[in-house]
Amino acid sequence: MENQELIKQVTEKAEKWLSPAYDAETQAEVKKMLENEDKTELIESFYKDLEFGTGGLRGIMGSGSNRMNIYTVGGATQGLSNYLNKNFKELKQISVVVGHDCRNNSRKFAEISANIFSANGIKVYLFEALRPTPEISFAIRHLGCQSGIVITASHNPKEYNGYKAYWDDGAQVLAPHDTGIIEEVERISSAAEIKFEGNPDLIEIIGENIDSAFLEMVKTVSIAPDVIKRHHDMKIVYTPIHGTGITLIPRALKSWGFTNVIDVPEQNVISGDFPTVKSPNPEEPAALSMAIDKAKEMDADLVMASDPDADRVGISCKNDKGEWVLINGNQTCMMYLYYILTQYRALGKITGNEFCVKTIVTTELIKKIADKNNIEMLDCYTGFKWIAREIRLNEGKKKYIGGGEESYG
Repeated sequence: MENQELIKQVTEKAEKWLSPAYDAETQAEVKKMLENEDKTELIESFYKDLEFGTGGLRGIMGSGSNRMNIYTVGGATQGLSNYLNKNFKELKQISVVVGHDCRNNSRKFAEISANIFSANGIKVYLFEALRPTPEISFAIRHLGCQSGIVITASHNPKEYNGYKAYWDDGAQVLAPHDTGIIEEVERISSAAEIKFEGNPDLIEIIGENIDSAFLEMVKTVSIAPDVIKRHHDMKIVYTPIHGTGITLIPRALKSWGFTNVIDVPEQNVISGDFPTVKSPNPEEPAALSMAIDKAKEMDADLVMASDPDADRVGISCKNDKGEWVLINGNQTCMMYLYYILTQYRALGKITGNEFCVKTIVTTELIKKIADKNNIEMLDCYTGFKWIAREIRLNEGKKKYIGGGEESYG
C-alpha cells in the first residue's frame, strides 16, 4: 500500500515535467519512465527534490527533480541570482564568475547558468573552457566579483555532477548567506520561474588573461627558488586523471623552474567518462597506478595526481627500500608544514604573528610541528570553506602560512 502511494505521488510530480516549460528531450525521458512497468527509475528520479545544501548541489545526472539537469541547476542559479540581487541592492553592477570541470554536461550547465545570471541583470565572467576550482576562487577576488559558481562533483563517480556556490572572498558560501541562498532556491517551484533567456551583453568570456594572473600569483608562493634551481631536473610524473589539472598544473611546475615534468599521455585526455580509472579519486591507490607505472619506467622521483577539479592532490614517492608508496593526506600536510616552517626559520621569516589551519579530523601531529615552531594552529570543521573562514577572520591581522585536511586537500 505504501509503495502504491509513493508511485502515485511520484507519478503526479513527474507528469508536471510533461508541460511545455520543459524541453522535448526531457519530456520524452520522463514519459518513458512513466510508461515503464518497472517504476524504480521513476521513483529514484522524483521521490524528492535534489537538495541545495550548504555545499550546493550534488547528484546523479538525468531527468527528474532528484537529478542534476538543466532545471535543477537552473533553479539553483535563479535562487542564487535572486539572493544576490536582494543582498547587493546598492551596487550598480553585480558580477559573478562561472567555471566548470571536465564532467559530462559540465559545460552545458555552466553556459545555462551564465545565461540565467545575465537574464537577471548580473554580469558574468565565464571561463572559455574547463579550469581548476582554485582558479575560480582566485578569479572571484581578482575581478572583484560578489559570487561565483563551479560546476563539479569533485572526485565522485562519472554518473555525478554538482554545483558549488562561492562568495566574494573566493571561498564557498557560509552563514548567513548559505541559508539565505537555500531559502531563495527552495522558493523556485517550477521551471517557468527560471529566466533561461540570457543577455549576451552581460556575459564576458575569460581565459588566458586570468590564467596568467593566477600563475603569477602562484609563483610568489615559492619559498626557496634557489633550492628548485639546484634540483630543477628532478623527475616529476604528473597526471590530471582526465581532469582540469592539465590546463595549468604542468605549466605552473615549469614556471617554478622544474624542467623534467613527465606526463601520462592516456590520462591527459580530458573526459567526463574517466576511461582509465574506476574512480578519479586520488585518495584511492588504483587512481595513481598508471602514473606509478610511468614513474617506474622513467625512474622518476615523485608522482602527483589531481582530482577532476584539481583541488586535491595524491602523492607517491619511493621509500628507503626503493618501493613506491602512497603518501596520505595527513602525511602530506605534515611534510608540507615541516618544510615551510624549516625554510621560514632559516630565512628569518618567523615573527610570531603567523598561523596555520587544520580541520578537526586531521592529525594532531601537525599541531605539534606548529607548536614546536611557536606558530598558532587553528582547528576548524571539515571542508575547505571552514579553512577559508579562518583565513578571512585573520586577514590583515596575521600572516597565513598554510592549511589542510586529511582528505588530500
